[in-house]
Amino acid sequence: MNTEVYKVGAVLDSSTSKTEQQNILALLDQGKNVILDLTECTYVSSAGLRVMLYAYKVAASSKLQVLLVGVSDEVRDVMKITGFAQFFKYFDTVEDCK
Repeated sequence: MNTEVYKVGAVLDSSTSKTEQQNILALLDQGKNVILDLTECTYVSSAGLRVMLYAYKVAASSKLQVLLVGVSDEVRDVMKITGFAQFFKYFDTVEDCK
């Protein structure tokens, strides 16, 4: 599996979402599955959720995957409440994805 790990910063919100989305989409455009490493991310806003969902949709349309690693309980709760959790597979470490 041609996979690239992308480390998300401490927050994924309106101030960071544009750059993060561009970087993630660039990897998908190269035909790579993406592991989003969220181990350092403590906050995801609605803009951040949109980035992840859009990446998921782009990946799925190309038969690629976006996998999530190190999702905090707080971020996971937000994803469950909003229904976004159903779109992703969660792993504790990058090595667990492989």
